[in-house]
Amino acid sequence: MKLKVGITYNLKKDFVQQENQPIDFLEEFDSEETIDAIRKVLENEGHEVIKLGGDPGLIDRLRKTSVDLVFNIAEGLRGRNREAHIPALLEFLNIPYTGSDPLTLSLTLDKAMAKRVVMAQNIPTPQFKKIEKMEDLDGLDLRYPLFVKLCYEGSSKGVRLDSKVLDPRSLEEKVRGLLKTYASPLLIEEFVVGPEFTVGILGNEDPYVLGVMQIEIKGSPPEESIYSLEIKREWEKRVQYHCPPLIDQNLLKRIEEVAIRSYRALECRDVSRVDIRVGQNHTPYFLEINPLPGLSPVYGDLVIMARGMEWDYTRLVKAIFHHALKRYGWMK
Repeated sequence: MKLKVGITYNLKKDFVQQENQPIDFLEEFDSEETIDAIRKVLENEGHEVIKLGGDPGLIDRLRKTSVDLVFNIAEGLRGRNREAHIPALLEFLNIPYTGSDPLTLSLTLDKAMAKRVVMAQNIPTPQFKKIEKMEDLDGLDLRYPLFVKLCYEGSSKGVRLDSKVLDPRSLEEKVRGLLKTYASPLLIEEFVVGPEFTVGILGNEDPYVLGVMQIEIKGSPPEESIYSLEIKREWEKRVQYHCPPLIDQNLLKRIEEVAIRSYRALECRDVSRVDIRVGQNHTPYFLEINPLPGLSPVYGDLVIMARGMEWDYTRLVKAIFHHALKRYGWMK
């Protein structure tokens, strides 16, 4: 079956970094290399591929260009619902697309809301509080150490080596700085002292684990490790990825169970990546989930994980695409 497939995305090169913007303002956006890699996989399968982009001009392009399905990796431009904007537009125009729907994309981008949903399903997650202004710190009933991050961001935006705080004074300084720099609500949660993992999930009615990857920060013990922006930007030098992870099978199964349960609770579709940290009691704790995981053929966590499980890039992209086709009844 030959299809006309559009790709929706946002590119770093389409934006100009302003002096007053944070240094990681463009962190979530993609490169031409990623878009071309996806296009090549789909074309090699016999489909006609059109690069649609993800700016407001997309509305007119969709009116003029008929496509059968959209491969969506667009992060959106602004607001806590930004990842949902293009899928909502596609649904409005009755155009099928890969990945999760607008509700799931909005829900998971708001880390506090996502944690409330998984807590309702009795999935372990660190205690937390959402902070919109300095006064929200009054009466904070959380145990130190704490971890501070942006509530509506991904790709480690706002996460630095000093995001783990040990006392009220450090917390106040960190919160004040982030609120001033990003003008966005924050999430404060109890820091889980233990190793960090990310889990790739694929599928729909019967989702399955692609792989579990342990993230080791070189020269840093697990209880101190922070997968921060500084670390991610020098990942080849500073990170050791273990996929499969260096843990016993019982713990591996518990991590996979938390990931799958989170995927189902948040009603993800086709693909997601779940971040988990294991506490001193060997309990896997849900941290967050990314239903739009990066697909860079070089440094995407999901892609690195796939390689560790002996999946090449083509197999990964085709799996995501085919799960969407099956969901729409176009494949058995």
